[in-house]
Amino acid sequence: MYKNKTEELPVKAVLACVDTGEFDAEVSIDELAELASTANAEVVGKVIQRRPTYDPATCMGAGRLEELKEQLDVLGAELVIFDHELTGVQVRNIEDILDVRVIDRTTLILDIFAQRARTKEGKLQVELAQQKYRLPRLTGMGTALSRLGGGIGTRGPGETKLESDKRHIRKRISYLEAELEELKKHREFSRSRRKKDGVLCAAIVGYTNVGKSTLLNALTDAGVLAENKLFATLDITSRSIELPDGRSVMLIDTVGLIRRLPHDLVEAFKSTLEEAAAADVILNVQDLSSTERERQAEVTEKLLEELGCGSIPKINVMNKSDAALYPDMIFEDSNTVIISARHHSGFDRLLRCISENLPETARRMKLLVPYDKTQFIGRIRQEGKVFSEEYLPDGTLIDALVDVKLIKEAETMLCSE
Repeated sequence: MYKNKTEELPVKAVLACVDTGEFDAEVSIDELAELASTANAEVVGKVIQRRPTYDPATCMGAGRLEELKEQLDVLGAELVIFDHELTGVQVRNIEDILDVRVIDRTTLILDIFAQRARTKEGKLQVELAQQKYRLPRLTGMGTALSRLGGGIGTRGPGETKLESDKRHIRKRISYLEAELEELKKHREFSRSRRKKDGVLCAAIVGYTNVGKSTLLNALTDAGVLAENKLFATLDITSRSIELPDGRSVMLIDTVGLIRRLPHDLVEAFKSTLEEAAAADVILNVQDLSSTERERQAEVTEKLLEELGCGSIPKINVMNKSDAALYPDMIFEDSNTVIISARHHSGFDRLLRCISENLPETARRMKLLVPYDKTQFIGRIRQEGKVFSEEYLPDGTLIDALVDVKLIKEAETMLCSE
């Protein structure tokens, strides 16, 4: 985020929120504090003003801002973060009153995303969201955009610079969208190839910081960054694991979700999140230790519905059972599993649950194959997998993963042992 001169110490920031009853302001500003901490800001104060509507010029009203200015001087704060999307005019007016740098919730989230993106696609998606967010706010910044400080009227050098900036941003947006379209085609090709090759996929979704990356690491040793911070990872990671029934499944980690995630950011990351829509099963990871678990789950469910994932089997993975106050309040069933990714507990049941919710593409079977049908073992190897074989007087005893196309024929050779 915005660092001070040492570029090491965190920036002292005050959080500001207007409570119109549109959302739970207390919960939202606490989440904003977590975001600020993730971006290396030290939150030294929080201000919530209750009013029926937002002030169109200054969001929370000039009088309240004058009071806030006095607080900033006392606290030594150098940044104010508003828990709303601000217009360019509002940012300019608020900064004129407070005489410190002002950013909004969306700018903060975009900043964190810019820090966290590692892959080419992730960086392009973040920049696209930033440019789309910046474009309509250029006009409100006024003379701040002028090379010469702005002239009399509306057609001076400030206006020229403004139009130049707008053209540059529009051109950049077009370029970024074209680049992402190519990457989207590549991703869609990869998905169709996985389907054609019969690769089973499980998408890991959930609110940010519920332990998705920790779970992926614990199951697959993927080496993905896992921190107790919001949006610790943004880029997709996929790893294959073997299930108890012998089948393999590709686990795909997706970007974390958050309340009021900026629209442009949701749109930019749609191609990433669409991995869930192409999955065979969805692992909806939830933080069992969080008092906000149910609300966070609602955010996830809503986005999954928007992506058209309604018909895909979902498993509610209740993580962090080691830190939960009342883990016994949740009951396990065929679609609910309690685990601790940190302590690797509950994994056996989780893997069985994944197996049970996946479509039957193959079945593990113990067969006694007569010697005159030995070629059938070759067909099993080609379509599935043979784990062990033993030569007996009546034929070959095999433990095998049999492809669904061969199951009917294999059932005539089931071993009764």
